[in-house]
Amino acid sequence: MAPEQLLNNKQTEKQEVKGYFETTGFDRWNRIYSDSDDVNKVQRNIRIGHQKTVDEVLDWVKTSNELTNVSFCDAGCGVGSLSLPLAAMGAGSIQASDISDAMAKEAERRARDAGLNMAKLNFSASDLESIRGSFHTVCCLDVFIHYPQPAAEEMVKHLCSLTEERLIVSFAPYTPLLALLKGIGQLFPGPSKTTRAYTLKEAGIVKAAEACGFKLVRRSLNQAPFYFSRLIEFRKA
Repeated sequence: MAPEQLLNNKQTEKQEVKGYFETTGFDRWNRIYSDSDDVNKVQRNIRIGHQKTVDEVLDWVKTSNELTNVSFCDAGCGVGSLSLPLAAMGAGSIQASDISDAMAKEAERRARDAGLNMAKLNFSASDLESIRGSFHTVCCLDVFIHYPQPAAEEMVKHLCSLTEERLIVSFAPYTPLLALLKGIGQLFPGPSKTTRAYTLKEAGIVKAAEACGFKLVRRSLNQAPFYFSRLIEFRKA
C-alpha cells in the first residue's frame, strides 16, 4: 500500500475513534469506568479487568517511591481512571489527555468533584501523536487497541521521546487463542462499537522501546472474562 494511502487510512481510523468516543462510545465507557449499575455482565468484567491494570500501575508507582515531585503524563486518560488516583496519592504533576474532548472534560469534572488539587492536574483533548513535553513517567493504558502493529510501535517511540525515566504501557496481546476468535471486537460490549480493535505482538512493542534506549524491567498479564491486557514497564537504560 502506498504511503499516501496508509496516511489516509490512519487519519480515517483516528476520526472514527474520535467520533465514537465523543458520542456512543462516551456514554458506554463512561458507565463502564464508574460505579454505575447500568452495565451488562461483559461490561462489568471489562471494568474489573481494567481496574486490575490501573491498580497494578499504582502499586508499581508506590513501591518505586517515585511519586512526590514526579511529573506524569497520562496519555489517553479516558475519564481519569489512572490520573485521579495518582493525584490523590500525591503525584507532583499530571498532564492528562484524551483524543475525545468529552472524555477529557469528564475526567476534569470527576477530579473537581473529588476535591483534588487542580493546580497539579491538567486535562486536554489531544491524540497521542500530538502530545508534547518532557515527563519523568509516561503512562498509556489500554489505548493501543486502536492502533495496528506498525502504528503502535511508532507510538511507543513517540512516547519514549517524552519520557525522562519510565514508560508504562498496556495493550491487548496477540496470542494464538485470541487469533482463533473472529476478532477482538467480540471481547467488547455492544453491537454498535464501530471502531477497529487490534491485538499486538509484544516482541514488536519491546523492540520499539529498546530502539529508543529503554529496557523492559517488569511485565504482567491482567485478565478477566472478556479482558486481556499485557502491562509493561520500561526504564531508560
